[in-house]
Amino acid sequence: MLIEPRFLKPLCLSIMLGFLSIILLLPLITLFSEAFKEGFGAYWNAILEENTLKAIALTLIVACIVLPLNTFFGILIAYCVAKFDFFGKRVLNTLLEVPFAISPVIVGLMFVLLFGSSGIFGNTLENLGIQIVFALPGIILASAFITFPFVAKELIPLMQEQGKEEEEAALSLGASGWQSFWFVTLPNIKWGVFYGMVLTNARVMGEFGAVAVVSGKIVGVTTTMPLYIEILYSEYEYIAAFCIASLLTLLSILTLVLKLVITRLSRTH
Repeated sequence: MLIEPRFLKPLCLSIMLGFLSIILLLPLITLFSEAFKEGFGAYWNAILEENTLKAIALTLIVACIVLPLNTFFGILIAYCVAKFDFFGKRVLNTLLEVPFAISPVIVGLMFVLLFGSSGIFGNTLENLGIQIVFALPGIILASAFITFPFVAKELIPLMQEQGKEEEEAALSLGASGWQSFWFVTLPNIKWGVFYGMVLTNARVMGEFGAVAVVSGKIVGVTTTMPLYIEILYSEYEYIAAFCIASLLTLLSILTLVLKLVITRLSRTH
């Protein structure tokens, strides 16, 4: 029997805690200390500034549109991949990895080349009076592309592990396909759906690269919270930048807490 040296456990714990302190805790402490450097009043004024409120509103609007969209198609794709055999199944699985493999900046550039004024569909859209790039639709498309796989990738292994037996039993007892999905499949995957939604929402709110390219960074119009933080910092508005960054960090921490709650609930049910 291998006996570990006494010093190994405390040494490993010390290294781990030191690494986490430098990489995670120190930046967070610095962020919040800078945000509240001039007091709560200055912090609150920075949050209530008009362009800040518009950036927050735009971020929430994009999340409210992208989240249900990607959740719906994520469940649909996961159901097809896990429950059916069809030609091109491996190709579909491979395509789900594309948003992870391509740089977000390249994603934004692709949408500009497709829907920009000089893009493939630019003239057609301009004649129809539809603006995609440098407007809300472009931000939604870029965010949806980046976050598309999260729900599906979370559900596919879960649904494959559960198999088809319960759905087949429900169908044999006279249930319709919709009833089988609603009363059998969905309750079995609900925690996986919630977990995928949490990951999707976190990435949507924090996305920078793809959105920066397609938005044009028009202050008060197409600037989400991450973009507005970068603009303020580049203009030496450090306090305002740190204030908005701290708010975005709080939203991310809230997302992590929600993720932890969902994980624990899924283990107890």
